[in-house]
Amino acid sequence: MRDVKIQTLVKTALMMALVYIFTAMFKIPTPLTGGYTHLGDCMIFLAVMILGRKQGTIAAGFGAALADLLGGYVVYVVPTLIIKSIMAFTMGIFVEKLMPKNKINWLIGAVAGGLLQVFGYAVLEVFLYGFAASLATVPANLAQTFTGILMAAVIIFALSKARVLDKLKERQLP
Repeated sequence: MRDVKIQTLVKTALMMALVYIFTAMFKIPTPLTGGYTHLGDCMIFLAVMILGRKQGTIAAGFGAALADLLGGYVVYVVPTLIIKSIMAFTMGIFVEKLMPKNKINWLIGAVAGGLLQVFGYAVLEVFLYGFAASLATVPANLAQTFTGILMAAVIIFALSKARVLDKLKERQLP
């Protein structure tokens, strides 16, 4: 049991670090709000696939929030923690509860979670910058989400074909 806990902790920390790296290192500034578009969503979707709903949510929220904190986007830290966690948890619900036997459950969950993310940031940015600026960021947030889904699809497909994804999922805590 102890080995499973340590393995789960290490995998969660690794995925949190990958979310952070892909969020912080691969970003395109959004001048209108001072924010940025990034590739971190890809790692969030992968984290949910490897870690499951609960641990994937932790890796997603804290990895993305850490990128905002260390990147100087302090106003976004708590909202990012919440919004990215909701995105990951939503995907996990589709994967584990709503459609556990369906092979594209992750894709449907990623789209649903991604759309909730776009909505969450749009609502936040109405309060921060006003309605017009918030509306103007929606296309970039949609592009970020769907780029993340596309990249995750390639990685998940490759890991599945190589039978690595199932090995990465092994021995997770419930």
